[in-house]
Amino acid sequence: ASAAVALGAVLIEKHFTLRRADGGPDSAFSLEPDELAELVRNCRIAWEARGGIDYDLNPSEAGARVHRRSLYAVTDIAAGEILTTASIRSIRPGLGLAPKHLDAVLGRRALHPIPRGTPLDWDMVE
Repeated sequence: ASAAVALGAVLIEKHFTLRRADGGPDSAFSLEPDELAELVRNCRIAWEARGGIDYDLNPSEAGARVHRRSLYAVTDIAAGEILTTASIRSIRPGLGLAPKHLDAVLGRRALHPIPRGTPLDWDMVE
């Protein structure tokens, strides 16, 4: 079960009994309270070991911002204009929205004029 969690499982079904000695059709493969607690601990460790994606710059990477990409207006965009792949690109330096937000930005309308060469920010789009 903990291996499944390490691979992304978010739900585990397991039989449970207060005392295996009480018998029953599922008792042989049911977990007792201490075993369930151990399973939960192991699953939490496996989940935390997966880590996460962090796109924020560490203080030691601050100078590397110029090497990162971000979303920029590559054409003059009028207020109300729908943002498309023709008007938005992922280029350097990384002063705007991260490229991972491209799909979220495309199809939205500009709230005000965005001059060509401007790094995008959330306050510029609907």
